[in-house]
Amino acid sequence: MDPRQVIGAEDQIRGASQLEHGSDHMVDSGGAEKWVIDGEMAAFDRGDQNLPPIDGGPAAWRFIFGAFMMEAFQWGFALNYGVFQNYYFKHEPFLGNQSLSIVGTVATGSFFLGAPVVIPLIKLFPRCQRPLVCIGWALSVLSLIAASFASTLGVLIATQGVVYTVGITILYWPVMSMMSEWFVKKRGLAFGIITAATGLSGIVMPFALAALLDRYGYAITLRAIGVTLAVFTGPVLPMIKGRKPPGYSATNRKKADLSFIKNPVFYFFSASVFFQGLGHFFPTLYLPSYATLLGYSSSMGALLLALFSVAQIIGQVGIGHLSDGRVSVQVLALVVPSVSCIAVFTLWGFGRSLACLIPFSLIYGVFAGGYLPLWARMGMRFGDDEDIALTTFGIFAFLKGVGNIITGPIGAALVAQDVDTKAYGLERYRSIVIYCGFCMLACAMVMAVLFLKDKIATKRANG
Repeated sequence: MDPRQVIGAEDQIRGASQLEHGSDHMVDSGGAEKWVIDGEMAAFDRGDQNLPPIDGGPAAWRFIFGAFMMEAFQWGFALNYGVFQNYYFKHEPFLGNQSLSIVGTVATGSFFLGAPVVIPLIKLFPRCQRPLVCIGWALSVLSLIAASFASTLGVLIATQGVVYTVGITILYWPVMSMMSEWFVKKRGLAFGIITAATGLSGIVMPFALAALLDRYGYAITLRAIGVTLAVFTGPVLPMIKGRKPPGYSATNRKKADLSFIKNPVFYFFSASVFFQGLGHFFPTLYLPSYATLLGYSSSMGALLLALFSVAQIIGQVGIGHLSDGRVSVQVLALVVPSVSCIAVFTLWGFGRSLACLIPFSLIYGVFAGGYLPLWARMGMRFGDDEDIALTTFGIFAFLKGVGNIITGPIGAALVAQDVDTKAYGLERYRSIVIYCGFCMLACAMVMAVLFLKDKIATKRANG
């Protein structure tokens, strides 16, 4: 008898036993492994029995470590551009240039907006995933070395902005595709661990960059960061590979499943992601200057951001873990922005001292920062197929990117000139606080409507 038939028979017996005992996991007669997630049956092809295990094992956790390191250094650097912007604005050759924010906007917004471009390429040419990771890594490192020679804003935008963004974009999305191969039942936890890396880098990197810039200037600092990225992320490149061999996906490729676009739930999730993206970045952009208006030093503003980063780690890992079948993703997507909304309207809006601002940084970090891992589980509402997971994730990223791009102009229009330390939002940031709070409220209300819609449908179905 073919050994695979023996294995298949054993899997059927094991699956029947698990189903009999009420487990949320079973294996059907066709060899498809199944899990009950958020009350719905999800199935995935076990594939070749020689493949490494899903949701665990040394290879899977090596992959997570490699992805974590890439996230911490490559993406973490992009998120800390504000430190460079502050330095550039005060020093030649970019002294007083009001357009320096373009570099940061390109580096973060274009990364999310690039998802609809890179993801179809990954799906069409799955063999290219590993080469894309290596090319993206090399581009991100070399772009910083090139930026160190910039003496005009145009060159800075092209190197630290465009080329660096292209590098991390073509690196990041193949990694997300590989993650979907390695993790199914624990996908929320896996994504939470990876994204928590930016929180960890946010604790250390702003202080390290500021110290390097003050002592050595931007040219030497950019070269040092380029070398640092190469030294710390180069060795983990061999760990970043898919669970399936390069030719597997090409040989077993299925027709793209886009049926989720007919599901109304997808549009509820998309609206929720969009509203959250519209308001998410405002506290991290304006909290340091808010603290400065209250008479605190710039280092205290940096400390508030560091506390936000610490809390973000807790939120992303914790909420990601909860989303893996422990709490419904719809409930989490309702509770998370609701708490964020309350914190914005109260602790930030009425904040007059660190007694309010420190708790706000911690609470907002946990809940607003913890929203991102929910994307992985939202996609699994429509099936756990890797293509569906990657496609929905890319759409959510694009929507967040749109929110990120328009954050700058909206913020500039909402910031007032007057300052009154006794007024709501210190008067200058009143509109910013209200706008951010209502974005979180809109995010929560979308999910509340979906929650009620499902409850009514369930009640009608039960008679």
